[in-house]
Amino acid sequence: MNKERKILIIGILLIIISGILLVINLINYNKLKTPQVSLENLIGQTQSPSSKNCEITEKLAEVRGKSLSGLIEEGTKVKILENYYACNDVKRGDIVEYRYAGNPNPIIKIVKGIPGDKISLKQNGNYWNILINGEVLKNSKGEAYRLDDRGYKILSLYVNDYRGVIPPDAYLILGNDPAGSLDSSHFGFVGKDDFIGKVLFKQK
Repeated sequence: MNKERKILIIGILLIIISGILLVINLINYNKLKTPQVSLENLIGQTQSPSSKNCEITEKLAEVRGKSLSGLIEEGTKVKILENYYACNDVKRGDIVEYRYAGNPNPIIKIVKGIPGDKISLKQNGNYWNILINGEVLKNSKGEAYRLDDRGYKILSLYVNDYRGVIPPDAYLILGNDPAGSLDSSHFGFVGKDDFIGKVLFKQK
């Protein structure tokens, strides 16, 4: 092999090596520019609010009627967090604005029973008490709720059908009147999808 050919081969090898080094440097450079995504970030992205609308809007409303008397009086101004339950759990004792089918105006009630609660009805003279987890259900004044024959017939259907346990995504909502109002004693358990929002008010 003559000298010129050796020089040519060495030159080609140097070009190849330079090309390889250039490619390696470009790869490392791109890695530095690319943000590193951790597993936690990936999990967060799959559960991001973009896939579920969690935006809460506030509105003011005035309580009409006396079904909440003793807790929230008629004419009281309340704040409603609309869409609150899209991304928040419903808790026992929450006051909710509920979309009642066939009624153009939503109603405001208290959540008295949540999924998994044991529910039963116990006769007490001419009426029936509602028991949640073995305790007689009472209003904010400590007065026991009293079901008449109509209320008993409606709620007993749910108690029997679900074997005494409030099923998933079902809630017992009542007013504050122990004798009943336009609430679960009239239409049974309700679903979370019909909760417009959570009601906030200033307690006196």
